[in-house]
Amino acid sequence: MTIGLSYNHLDTPALWTDLNVLERNIAALAKYFRDAGVQWRPHTKGIKTPAVAHKLLAAGAHGITCAKLGEAEVMAAAGVRSILVANQIVTPSKILRLVNLSRQCDLIVAVDDATNVDAIAAAARAKGVVVGLLIEVDSGMQRAGVAPGAATMALAQHIMRTDSVALRGLMSWEGHNLGIVDPEEKRRSIAASVALLTDSADACRAAGMPIEIVSCGGSGTYVYTAHLPGVTEIQAGGGIFCDVTYQSWGVPLEPALFVRSTVTSRAAPNRVILDAGFKTLPRGFAAARPLGVENVESVVHSAEHCILTLTQPNTQLKIGDGVDFVVGYGDATVFLHEVLHGVRDGVVETAWPVLGRGKLQ
Repeated sequence: MTIGLSYNHLDTPALWTDLNVLERNIAALAKYFRDAGVQWRPHTKGIKTPAVAHKLLAAGAHGITCAKLGEAEVMAAAGVRSILVANQIVTPSKILRLVNLSRQCDLIVAVDDATNVDAIAAAARAKGVVVGLLIEVDSGMQRAGVAPGAATMALAQHIMRTDSVALRGLMSWEGHNLGIVDPEEKRRSIAASVALLTDSADACRAAGMPIEIVSCGGSGTYVYTAHLPGVTEIQAGGGIFCDVTYQSWGVPLEPALFVRSTVTSRAAPNRVILDAGFKTLPRGFAAARPLGVENVESVVHSAEHCILTLTQPNTQLKIGDGVDFVVGYGDATVFLHEVLHGVRDGVVETAWPVLGRGKLQ
């Protein structure tokens, strides 16, 4: 048992969060959305941990967003009462799980196809429940989503004519704008994307359809989307950890998510080998950043090893020493671990099970 001990006693590799920083980040986001006059429904696809979801709700979030039905089931079992599944649920077995879950919480699911609406409605009718729906609108991402304007209105009208489902609103994700570097260009492009969503919502309302929710905005775009007219809620969630990727997207928060590793070999003075391979810190995303190690030329992960190559010899790091990494991308890292350790002032205060890991269905 490591709770109450110095985090230096964590067996490695170990995923941990600085609770002081995490709580400041959560408070900062909650205040930002309150001041902007929008609600907050943070995405938990990169968080995966019900205990952290409850910290978000306690700070003022009015619900959460999940990417997968299995994740939503975990969160509902942990007592989360308002959940958006921001994905299409289409197979018969998943639709049955969806309607059963709707008895346990206020559940909303994304749709972009009339036949999917009909299948959900039939299953809901058989169970005697009503399932809330958000129409996903393609605002330029070119992933899922119905075209804005007339096609969105047509699907909304179909939902209105169908019993056992309820039109709750619209959603989209303007993530294709994340890579824009110039802040003003990014602002303009995000505004144009979100306008496709909000104009579609306005058209539905003008036709007499109730649009309660207009949901969009991630951690890399919320500083813009939260202030756009017509948006009612923001889905930004993973930014609470402010990893290397979110920092590159301009999230104005502090790094809060780390992996502690151990030096296992010093076979050469310009090479440090650690026990954090790509099963701990994944490849293919922004590289994790080692803390307190100078003159790092490269960070390379094989399956079970991390190789730090240095531009200058280092004789200070010894076998058995600990090295912390700022996580490169939390969405691709947290789900690899069974436990997220909460550390405050260098002491392990809690160990949260990552109950959403492996929930791919």
